[in-house]
Amino acid sequence: MTSLRQSIKGLARITPETLSTRLGRVWAYVCYNLFDHGFLRIWWTNLEEIAPGVWRSNQPGPQRMAQYARMGIKSVLILRGSGEKAHFQLEQEAAARHGIKLHILGIHARKADRASALLALLKTFEEIEGPWLMHCKSGADRAGLASALYLLSIGRPLSEARKQLSWRYVHLKSTLTGVLDVLLDQYEETLEEEPMDIKTWLETRYDRARLTKEFQEGRRHGKPWPRK
Repeated sequence: MTSLRQSIKGLARITPETLSTRLGRVWAYVCYNLFDHGFLRIWWTNLEEIAPGVWRSNQPGPQRMAQYARMGIKSVLILRGSGEKAHFQLEQEAAARHGIKLHILGIHARKADRASALLALLKTFEEIEGPWLMHCKSGADRAGLASALYLLSIGRPLSEARKQLSWRYVHLKSTLTGVLDVLLDQYEETLEEEPMDIKTWLETRYDRARLTKEFQEGRRHGKPWPRK
């Protein structure tokens, strides 16, 4: 089974050189649609403007990158990291073709990130040229958390930011991705004690270990999240 997984991983390895041949390009699209489920995102985009000039979506294919260019999008923030995968190589190529600048970060959907990763996200929000768009794979969890943090970073209320993590975007807090809701719960606990912006909270009060422990215990004992 391990050797089979390794073989599939090797076959799915896509590089810029892969895209330089006709056969390689065809295989890249096969990998994109088969292994990354790109066929599901042909009509389902999870695209929404969350603030003036700031958008969220799921993983765009090359045609959607062309659409984003026509919309005036100047920058795209990838929340999936980079690598020798079809989705990244095709997006990188399309971005260069349409003059869109890519910003690349890797954050998690099913576990709490380090404070440094979340602070790097806030820093990117300050530096990225707009209009801009952020995305993960499905546009549900990582994009939801990033969107919530963006709204908090510009002074929007927590109640509004929470809406970015909802079933409307196919975010299901009853699954492992509910750990993202607990992060907002813990920020709310601090706000009940004293006013504090999200950056200061991440720098001084964010406790990744406590967050992970409380979420795991909440699931184990059937407690509802987010906190009521």
